[in-house]
Amino acid sequence: MHERDVLIEGFERLPDLVRSAVDGLAPEMLRWAPGADANSIGWIVWHLTRIQDDHIAEVLGQDQEWSAGGWAARFGLPADTMDTGYGHVAADVARVQPSGPDVLVAYYDAVAHRTRRLLDTLTADALDRIVDERWDPPVTLGVRLVSVLSDDLQHVGQAAYVRGLLPG
Repeated sequence: MHERDVLIEGFERLPDLVRSAVDGLAPEMLRWAPGADANSIGWIVWHLTRIQDDHIAEVLGQDQEWSAGGWAARFGLPADTMDTGYGHVAADVARVQPSGPDVLVAYYDAVAHRTRRLLDTLTADALDRIVDERWDPPVTLGVRLVSVLSDDLQHVGQAAYVRGLLPG
């Protein structure tokens, strides 16, 4: 198995996990949080999608789906591409109010489709390309992709956990 195939296998698991975390939930269930400073299922899935969208768009040198695809308007949020949820406090989390699971899944699918197009073109050499020099050592494309995959898997697991805590 080649490096690219391992990454594809990992990223291809996410769409079904995202769907299972939100499938059949009413908007109020997507907005429910288990505590005052906890994140809701809707926010968690929005956030994991925003991170993937941000990072993949950056390495491709393209606009994010968030703004280019009109997703911000569908969530009733500003098209601020810098807002990925990082550093959100409870009031910020509460502003992310998806109208239902369909909008979360559709946004994730649009981002996942772009990610898959990137993964389909990867070569071993491409994985060594430096994509972020703000870190020491600089971040390669391979490291960035593993970071996004790891982050998304953790967050979708959190969403599934919160779903299990839903009242009733």
